[in-house]
Amino acid sequence: MPKLDKFDIAILNCLQDDARATNVEIAERVNLSPSPCLRRIRNLEKSGLLRGYRADIDRKEAGLGLTVFVELKVGHHSKENSEAQQAALLAIPEIVACHLISGSADFLAEVVVADLAAYEKVMSEKLLVLPGVVDLRSNFAIRTIKANGALKLPVPE
Repeated sequence: MPKLDKFDIAILNCLQDDARATNVEIAERVNLSPSPCLRRIRNLEKSGLLRGYRADIDRKEAGLGLTVFVELKVGHHSKENSEAQQAALLAIPEIVACHLISGSADFLAEVVVADLAAYEKVMSEKLLVLPGVVDLRSNFAIRTIKANGALKLPVPE
């Protein structure tokens, strides 16, 4: 990971606020000229710290009004089983985020679907048939308070 300075942090914060900002706009906001600003952005991309750019789509407006947080517990723990489980979870497009966690479950998956009927289908046809799953618990989001928030980046020393 590259050592970040105040300009890199400022650039990343600008991009988190508006990923469609032009290089000239970002350069103005961070008090750099356009060429060094673009060079820094390319270096952040090349390092892997800046992974990409994507649209922030309103789930409800897109017809995806139900978010479910699903806790999955697997029966037998091994490296091979964990890798197989992870690959299977990655292959389910309705899962928009998934974490390997500690506690009463092994995985926490965020599932986004149109409605309860669509979730029932995902649950019965995709989640419950995953190899090694011994328990599944669904937690339904009532209302989203905050989503896709910007990262609080560390202040350079």
